[in-house]
Amino acid sequence: MTKAARQDQPRSSVWLEGTAHRRRGGGQPSGLDRARIIEVTVRLLDAEGLAKFSMRRLAGELNVTAMSVYWYVDTKDDLLELALDEVMGGMRLPDPDAGEDWRDQVRALAREYRTLLVRHPWVSALVGVFLNIGPNSLAFSRVVQRVVRRTGLPAKRMTSTISAVFQFVYGYGTLEGHLASRATAGGMSVDEYFQQTLNAVTAAPQAADVLKESREIMAARGGDTVAEMLERDFEFALELLIAGIEAMVTREREAAAER
Repeated sequence: MTKAARQDQPRSSVWLEGTAHRRRGGGQPSGLDRARIIEVTVRLLDAEGLAKFSMRRLAGELNVTAMSVYWYVDTKDDLLELALDEVMGGMRLPDPDAGEDWRDQVRALAREYRTLLVRHPWVSALVGVFLNIGPNSLAFSRVVQRVVRRTGLPAKRMTSTISAVFQFVYGYGTLEGHLASRATAGGMSVDEYFQQTLNAVTAAPQAADVLKESREIMAARGGDTVAEMLERDFEFALELLIAGIEAMVTREREAAAER
């Protein structure tokens, strides 16, 4: 198989290759283990971002050689996939069998996923790259599916409903995470960065009309800080989605009754 052909193959997974929990033979560096490597990887990714992350940078933070890290992971991709699943485990998942209203559990899942994406901005770039079949990712997917099943929608509507809610959260959390990262990179708070950006756009003649309308909309929304604005938008948009699910449940039941 040529190199070009190999590049066309779908990316495999550390969880399929049997290396997620494997340790190599003797000769491992003392004072180092995979849990520690993953912990420091997550910390570096949070602090410096995905673009600046390298095995050499990680090794320097661990005070070992880069080759020492490879006693515990085969590739950088394997390590990133392990780090991704590690932070997925930080979400608090509701119990689908607890008897709670499905609406409250959808809200809880959406808020947890948003928090994950904002707290770890690098996650959004990796979610679509890997297969997401680590234990924590699968636990999240399983709970989402079981909660959405309780809405009363037929099975054929499950994937559409999950997509509507969690692709919205993915997009919202990704942009919110980018905003926070840009502010941090500029040595500013999010509010300072927002105001600076607003001032810059105001100075652009081609944006004047749109900005005037945007200011009116934002003023009507309210909120003294960017965090308050983002929170209000997210919560209302989430309620729109839940109301949409409720409406579609009624529509599906009426359609079934007419058959």
